[in-house]
Amino acid sequence: MRKGAKAAVIGSVFAVMVGGAGYGAYNVVTSISGDGGGRADGPAPVETGPPSGTEIKETSRAFFAAWEKGDAADAAARTNYASNAEQLLTGYRDDAHLTHVRITPGTPSGATVPFSVKAEVSYDGKSKPFSYDSELTVVRGETTGKALVAWKPSVLHPELKDGDTLVTGESSSPAIEAVDRNNVVLTKAKYPSLGPILDALREKYGDTAGGSPGIELAIRHGGEESGDTTLVTLAKGRAGKVRTTLSASAQAAAEKAVTGYAESSVVAVKPSTGEVLAVANHRQDGFNAAFLGKLAPGSTMKIISAATLIDNGITTANGPAPCTDTGVWQSQTFHNLTGMKPQENATLSDSFARSCNTAFVNYADEVKVDSLTNEAQQRFGLGQDNWKTGIASFDGSVPASGGPDTAANMIGQGQVQMSPLNMASVTATAMTGVFRQPVIVPRSLDDRELATAKGLSSSTVAQLRSMMNRTAVSGTAAGVMSTLGGSIGAKTGSAEVDGQAVSNSWFTGYRNDIAAAAMTQEGGHGGDAAGPIVAAVLRTGG
Repeated sequence: MRKGAKAAVIGSVFAVMVGGAGYGAYNVVTSISGDGGGRADGPAPVETGPPSGTEIKETSRAFFAAWEKGDAADAAARTNYASNAEQLLTGYRDDAHLTHVRITPGTPSGATVPFSVKAEVSYDGKSKPFSYDSELTVVRGETTGKALVAWKPSVLHPELKDGDTLVTGESSSPAIEAVDRNNVVLTKAKYPSLGPILDALREKYGDTAGGSPGIELAIRHGGEESGDTTLVTLAKGRAGKVRTTLSASAQAAAEKAVTGYAESSVVAVKPSTGEVLAVANHRQDGFNAAFLGKLAPGSTMKIISAATLIDNGITTANGPAPCTDTGVWQSQTFHNLTGMKPQENATLSDSFARSCNTAFVNYADEVKVDSLTNEAQQRFGLGQDNWKTGIASFDGSVPASGGPDTAANMIGQGQVQMSPLNMASVTATAMTGVFRQPVIVPRSLDDRELATAKGLSSSTVAQLRSMMNRTAVSGTAAGVMSTLGGSIGAKTGSAEVDGQAVSNSWFTGYRNDIAAAAMTQEGGHGGDAAGPIVAAVLRTGG
């Protein structure tokens, strides 16, 4: 916000805080004995166990009452993290200019109390009502034993996260009207998962798009997420027009597809240009994992690994790549998916289509520690932190890891990290042989310098496309891809992550001039969750 509006940053909670900030740790009781002598008892016993129903009701009621009065110190003292709570509660009153707060608690579910908030936001002679729902949980203070509100920013508003600020004033940048490649207007209402992306575009291009700022109550995001999220508009500014590379039809398909799978993200690009056609996320945290996610890509990484083997003269698509029962590299044993039968005479194409891990692990002693890294950087344009898509994005990471990770990286585990944007680009490069850095707004908008790479030879491209087509028609991707017409190819992946009972589902594929990649956390095998998402987007044809 402009006009000197202050913003109190919500600090991150790095450790479990002891309960009862603002309260004494002990209550010392002095009793007078009947013979006139005095003695001091020890500390009173600290309550333990879950808060009772009465405690939950009284604690939440007292917290709500202090909040309604605008008494930030009193409300914060009733939480288990008073310093952060007071900072944000003070900002709610002074920086967000929210008054006439009325809170209506709902029926508790265990220690969790849902509630609705009605307030008024007033600034520069303009006022509007503001209402929303949230919830809090009452916990037992660890040192005091008192019942306290478990503090987190979302108590104050469900969209607040650590590092965010809540402010009212002149918008930090003018509003924008984002349009797709065919001049179709893109709105948060019609394309909900575009919300953070439209906010980021407004933050970066609002000042140069020809608009004028309005007056609004907004969440200003910290951390990796940028831009503001508008909650209430008190006075409209004039929107400036920002053209994107997105396709409204592909975006609509992506939005619909991800809603079927929790914690999922997808990106589609146009291989012939590098233009992003769709980006969608379906996540509780609202994070743009499609562009910023950093997770092991599993066997989708075998596209780059196969290219590495071919480009280094180790084997070819029709050359040997035995699929053994297990593979051992530097004392670490690698396995295939349960039920996969060994195939000692397998070619690279055979093992790629079946997604045999050991076929790639067995070649770890023939690749140099940095071979995979060089392939990723020099031919696929990854891992050099120089992509300029138009908004914040992760460029992928394929480090030159020694030890067991040399083999693990080959199958998309170890130290390799990717986002769906990265893998969609990998597929586009494998399909065309040319690395075209993905963009979500045209380069001409700000004349930024795009990343480059030397790409792949025609021979390598022909082999990769043949293997990906085989995978889509009769391999592990056939279940979701074989019904698609045209020129198709795909690669499945599942990535095991420490602490997860179910692997992450990855899938990437192409159809004619559209390439897409998706990831679903704890979605299982590649064809189980990520596959149907990609197929739905490819079916639109861009």
